Amino acid sequence: MSTYTRTEADTGTGVTPRGPGPDVRFGVRRASAFLARRSLRAHRRAWAAVFAATAAAVALIGSFALVLGSLLLAAPPVARYAGADAVVVGDQRVTYTAKPWGSEPKTAEAHLPERVRLDRSAVARAAGAEGVAKAVADDSVPVTVGGAPGDGTGRGAAGAVGRSWQAAVLTPYRLTGGHAPGAPDEVVVDDALAAAAALRPGSRITVRADGTPRPYTVSGVAASAHRGDGPAVFFTERRLTDLAGHPGTVDAIGVVAERGVTAGELRASLEAALPDRARGDRAVVVLTGAERGRAEHVDALGTRGELLPLLASVAGTVLMVALLVIATTISQAVHQRSGELALLRAVGATPRQLRSAVGREVGRVAGAAAVLGAIGTVPLGLYLRSLLATEPLPLPVPLWLPPAAGAVAAVLVVLPARPVSLLAARSVTGLRPAAALGAAGAPESSEPGRVRTVAGVVLAVAGIGSAGAATAQGGQAAAVAASGAATSLIIAVALLGPRIARVALRVLGAPVRVVGGVSGFLAARSAAAHHRRLGAAITPIVLLVAFVCVQLSAASTLERAAGRQAAAALRADLVVTGPAGLPADAARAVREVPGVVAATGVLRSAVVLAHRELGEPRLERLPVLGVTADRLSGALDPHVTAGDLADLAGRGTVAVGEDRAADLDAGIGDTVELRLGDGTRVAPRVVAVYERSLGLGEFMLPREALAAHTTAPLDRSVLVRTDGSPASADAVRRALAPYPGARVRAATPDDVRIDPPASEQDDALVIIGVGVIGGFALLAVVGTLSLISVGRTPEFRLLHLVGAGRRQVRRMLVLETALVAVAGLVIGTLVAAVPLAAFALSTTGSLPYLSPARYGVLALAVVVAAGLGTIRSGASGGRGVLGGRSG
Repeated sequence: MSTYTRTEADTGTGVTPRGPGPDVRFGVRRASAFLARRSLRAHRRAWAAVFAATAAAVALIGSFALVLGSLLLAAPPVARYAGADAVVVGDQRVTYTAKPWGSEPKTAEAHLPERVRLDRSAVARAAGAEGVAKAVADDSVPVTVGGAPGDGTGRGAAGAVGRSWQAAVLTPYRLTGGHAPGAPDEVVVDDALAAAAALRPGSRITVRADGTPRPYTVSGVAASAHRGDGPAVFFTERRLTDLAGHPGTVDAIGVVAERGVTAGELRASLEAALPDRARGDRAVVVLTGAERGRAEHVDALGTRGELLPLLASVAGTVLMVALLVIATTISQAVHQRSGELALLRAVGATPRQLRSAVGREVGRVAGAAAVLGAIGTVPLGLYLRSLLATEPLPLPVPLWLPPAAGAVAAVLVVLPARPVSLLAARSVTGLRPAAALGAAGAPESSEPGRVRTVAGVVLAVAGIGSAGAATAQGGQAAAVAASGAATSLIIAVALLGPRIARVALRVLGAPVRVVGGVSGFLAARSAAAHHRRLGAAITPIVLLVAFVCVQLSAASTLERAAGRQAAAALRADLVVTGPAGLPADAARAVREVPGVVAATGVLRSAVVLAHRELGEPRLERLPVLGVTADRLSGALDPHVTAGDLADLAGRGTVAVGEDRAADLDAGIGDTVELRLGDGTRVAPRVVAVYERSLGLGEFMLPREALAAHTTAPLDRSVLVRTDGSPASADAVRRALAPYPGARVRAATPDDVRIDPPASEQDDALVIIGVGVIGGFALLAVVGTLSLISVGRTPEFRLLHLVGAGRRQVRRMLVLETALVAVAGLVIGTLVAAVPLAAFALSTTGSLPYLSPARYGVLALAVVVAAGLGTIRSGASGGRGVLGGRSG
């Protein structure tokens, strides 16, 4: 098949191959195209596994690209400010700049969870800007309307948002009956609330906003085509300012432009008229168009910022797993044809022709699979998007995004396919024809190449080293080190698959020979002779088991430890909650009840901690509790190991979790620099260090210090410890009569946990991270084992010719399947156990935990997938041989 040109030298006898001219290249292309076409027809079943793995990988990676693109484009919807041309707010972003080791300074950015308020003087400045028709201060107050006071169930109470009637134009609301509020005891309610409570102008309602419920007269009913953040109750501007409790500041300023003024002109005018700073070091931001939604949902972009790196991390893992699986599948498909390639080389095919033929085969299969996978990107991506699409951050899907996501995935998957196939065929195509003739009878290479082995050993050592480093660290640094260890070990196992398989199958083959009789002997000898082949089968199982164990066990370990700490810290037997939260005086009212031993309100917020991680600047948002320390000990015990919680008072003190204190090298009397939820910088003094930070959070602040920096300074709950008598619980309910909707029930550890045990977003990430990726890995297991079984038809024929019966061969396949499944489960579990143990010991002080039921489901899935891939394909591949008569 090679192309040579005879030269006309003086001697007339030399035959010298010239450089690759046009004719030579054309001949190579024709020969390689011919070989590729014939091979694709002859090996359809073998290439089917490569096709399935590639199509699934493209669909999966494309779906993640679609979701990530949709998340990047996501913006909060505009409803409350639909009638405003611009909204002026404080900048919700906070930055931290530091110089990493040996590089230029870098800046980290995070979004603040609490609203940054503006100085009230900015309202007059905005109103005086050129092109402004009206500028309105807009404050929000959570209120509770109606309810059966003190019934302890919350029936009949409705949560609503209190606003000033002057701000109604920003939505806009219009009166459908009655008149605007003109007195402090008059309100306008929206039509949804009026319909739910059967209200009309002249009705009397009870509204609680600042602690004490007050009666109001409904002066009017208003309606709007837009719905903001819930039912609305409108007060006079002065009354709303009193209820808000921050007369010197406003939440936002809504601006209505004069006719003919464009959004760009309005923005420029407002930016020129307003001060550079809202309050302290926070900048003023002017929002127009779709940006106005950020003023309604201050933490929507913060939630997006937390979700993006999580999804990106999972997507990176998906890409790694997909490329490893595809590389293994292609290598096995090419490797099974080593005898055929060696024979072609022996009869004169050039290395270039063989490489080109293999590359063409893989390119055609991968290209066709990529088209199918790109089509599958759309439904799978939309499904993943539906799992994550939660209010108030809808995820848009423009028409160009699905095809772009599919194209990106196809490029990422198809481009590496050809180089992998060329590397897999290199050991045969590089042989001389005489050597290839001998290799055609025994094509299997016993061990992986030296480069592959060295790389695998280096990664294994690096993974073990990272796991060891994780045990010496804590918090986020330990998680990063453990994650790096898991990734390194998984790739190392993929590279060292044949060597690991040889040892594992030798160990597991001994009992198989004992209990399996003739079939066990055949299974053990076949596994020992073809450990490279079975190494390719074990690799996807190891990937599946290790990945699923790491994902599920890390979350289960933290959740279990946090639940135990919260249960150990809980001393209260009752908890009080309200529709929109509870004011501070609710806890004071409960403390005065006979039979109540202790009662403390719990205010929840977040702080932003600036620190360095491996030299890089990082801003970390951490949930925090605001507590009344002198009332805390009877209801909640954080297990103080240093200092005294009684000193947690005033605005300059903080209690810190033990692990975080060690990270910050902070002890009693030291100061900790924090940014509160609204961006205010504080440096409180550490007065106590406590142990149960996984359950209760890493910081505790005095309630009075935290309340002034929250959007709504209401307690999430009130923890109550009584003397245990039923009369005490009834007395608590009676004391809460002035608080409509207050509900009293038995306290549980979830009431004090800083994070809920599970949320819809957490469940979605589990489904995406484990279900989808695990399903792909299972498909890879079936495909790889099917590919191997298809290539064993000559082996089945030979066994039949030497006298093995069909039942014996089937039993041999069952035992081989058991060997592969058990080896994959054991190796995958060990790979996961190393980083998990390091992570669990450093963060919780205990061993990692995974429920037996979840591990049992995983093991069953592996066994079923291995059975489908090996037994069914092997039986179908050898049915014509095994079904005939001997001889």
